[in-house]
This record gives sequence, C-alpha cells and structure tokens, in this order.
Amino acid sequence: MRLAAIPVLVAGVLVTFMAVGLTLKPREVPSPLIGKAAPGFTLPVLAQPGRKLSLQDLRGKVWLLNVWASWCVACRLEHPVVLDFARTGEVPVYGLNYKDEPADALRWLERFGNPYVASLSDRDGLVGIDFGVYGVPETFVIDKQGVIRHKVIGPLTPETLRDTVMPLVRKLDG
Repeated sequence: MRLAAIPVLVAGVLVTFMAVGLTLKPREVPSPLIGKAAPGFTLPVLAQPGRKLSLQDLRGKVWLLNVWASWCVACRLEHPVVLDFARTGEVPVYGLNYKDEPADALRWLERFGNPYVASLSDRDGLVGIDFGVYGVPETFVIDKQGVIRHKVIGPLTPETLRDTVMPLVRKLDG
C-alpha cells in the first residue's frame, strides 16, 4: 500500500510545481544586479569607433541602457517605442549593440532611426554578460551614482515606460 502512494505523491508534487510555474511572469526575472553598481566598461561608440565611452562618463545623471542588435526580431518591434520615448528627452537613452557587426548595426539604425545619445559596440558580448543580459532586448535604469535600479527583460512597451520606468526615473532624478 505504501509503495503505491509514492507515485501519487510524486505526481502531486510535480503538479504543484507546474501550477506555481504557470503563475510566474518570465519578464519579471529578478536581476541580482538590482541595487548594485553597474559593471564598469569602456567601449567604442558605434558611429565613431575611435571614440570610447565609459561608465564613468555617464555618472551624475539618470540614464537608460537599451541592449539591442540588428539581428534581433524583438528589437525591431521595440524600436518605434524607443524612438518615440527618446524624442521626449525625459531621460538619455544609450544603446548597447550586443554581439553584432558594426556595419550591420549602423545600417539598421540608418534604416529605422537612431534614438540613442550614443550606442556602444559590444561585439564580443562581454559587457552584456557582465550586465547579466539573458537576451535582447533588455533595458536598464541606471541612477546618478551608476547603480542599476531596474531591468526590463524583453521589448519596452509604452505601458512599461509610463507605469514603471518613468515613475522610477522621476524619483531618482528628483
């Protein structure tokens, strides 16, 4: 009798785990970097390869880091939202061009528009890895001291910007 109960017990545990898993939101994977200093970097500016930009250069202001690539289908869907948002001038948006060929990325920006104050070229993806990028697109809110305050996994939406990102930016900027 006891042996027959084991498969039922195991099945019950599995069903419970699956039920809990179905209630989770994959875009809300917590980043272990929230509340910690953004990883240091010095990268070439995509449009000006001889110019470098570092985390130190961005201290003193709240800013967004949008991780994107020309080969990323979801980035193309997100791009009009980033363009519209950048036009507001409410917060500077910097790009991190992830594991991409610079010529492809520049053509992509020329075709679809360039919302970035500057886009940094992370050809080997090491800076993206340091930021804990799961995949593109992802967007980080970084405060004046260079601390990561929020991470959006997947494409930005007008609702995410309105309801989550901008209230946080205003709080950090205030």
